[in-house]
Amino acid sequence: MDLSQYLVFDFSLPFWIISGAILLFFIIQLAYYLVIYRKPYIYEHKRDKTQQVSENLPSVSVVIASKNESENLAKYLPAILEQDYPDFEVIVVNMGSTDETDVLLKSFNQKYSNLYHTYVPAGAEDINEKKLALTLGVKAAKNDIVLFTEAYCVPASHKWIQMFANEFSKGKDIVLGFCKLQIEKKVAMRKFILYDNMIHGLKYLSLAILKKPFMGIGRNLAYKKEIFFDEKGFSSVLNIEGGEDDLLINRIVRKRKVGVAISPESMTQSDVVDNFFTWRALKSKYLYTKQFYRGTSSFIFGLETFSKYMFYLSVVAGIVYGVIFSNYLLIALGVFFLIIRFITQLYVINKNSNLFETGKYHINLFFHDVFQPFNNFKFRKYANKRNKPKR
Repeated sequence: MDLSQYLVFDFSLPFWIISGAILLFFIIQLAYYLVIYRKPYIYEHKRDKTQQVSENLPSVSVVIASKNESENLAKYLPAILEQDYPDFEVIVVNMGSTDETDVLLKSFNQKYSNLYHTYVPAGAEDINEKKLALTLGVKAAKNDIVLFTEAYCVPASHKWIQMFANEFSKGKDIVLGFCKLQIEKKVAMRKFILYDNMIHGLKYLSLAILKKPFMGIGRNLAYKKEIFFDEKGFSSVLNIEGGEDDLLINRIVRKRKVGVAISPESMTQSDVVDNFFTWRALKSKYLYTKQFYRGTSSFIFGLETFSKYMFYLSVVAGIVYGVIFSNYLLIALGVFFLIIRFITQLYVINKNSNLFETGKYHINLFFHDVFQPFNNFKFRKYANKRNKPKR
């Protein structure tokens, strides 16, 4: 059998252009996974080996803004109030709730001496109601370290406060955490939602570890009280709906010492996502405020998305060109780099998914990877439409 007829080496200009594009975008993609996305699990692995709890832990104030969340407060607040930590308080700011929140908090006061609650005065602007609630919570805090979460979140362990406090004992000004999603198997797109939440976390946590922080999430976030007042609270984001967590952090991280708390004990978790629409509302909040971020994060992750699609497009172009012109070398190059990228991506994602408890990924990772930017684009359009000023 004569194999020479199959071994066609066409080193024409299209061959060099397509193969060059494949190699270029492959290298860029590899850099994102090996330099950026790989950071969280490596950071936690090193921390786990060297972790020492400081003997000089600071006092902490936990602040929760709540509106009509009496059921969640009843379920989750005790886990916060009963944290294994020597000196902390919990402040719940009631944002005009019409449910049983006030009665519940008063009953909890009978059992927990470290619980305090206040309320947002009637007539507060809807667009700034939560910002006002958090401002009242920070002002009411007796301690210099303020730790934030939501009424629908619960700490993943009784060491939650300690893990954050330990980072502040190292001289940090701001500490970013992660919130896991607990989603029932019956929820549509469950695996994709977990993947999307993990990727979102990988982005802001990885850059924070690389000393390029750009945001945080209010479901698990802490900073020094003095920073809040130094930056005049939410004044810089007062005219934007939302942004009381991610956008605020984006504004104040410059020249601050930012740490991360990503051990399993430091995470919070939530079962708030019980259907597609709840997830869309939760995610759209960040996609809307993302357009107001300062710094290079938008460029960094925009390049990641662009290089990803250009890599896929180059591989497809190489295979199609190779089939048409019997250039099997170009086909082999495209398939080879596609497989190497996928194996690298699979390894890094599964290492992180083990840390963030999102389950194992296999061939479905490819479909999540391709679909996620399209989904973000769709959700951002929805968020912009929802937040468009009404005339």
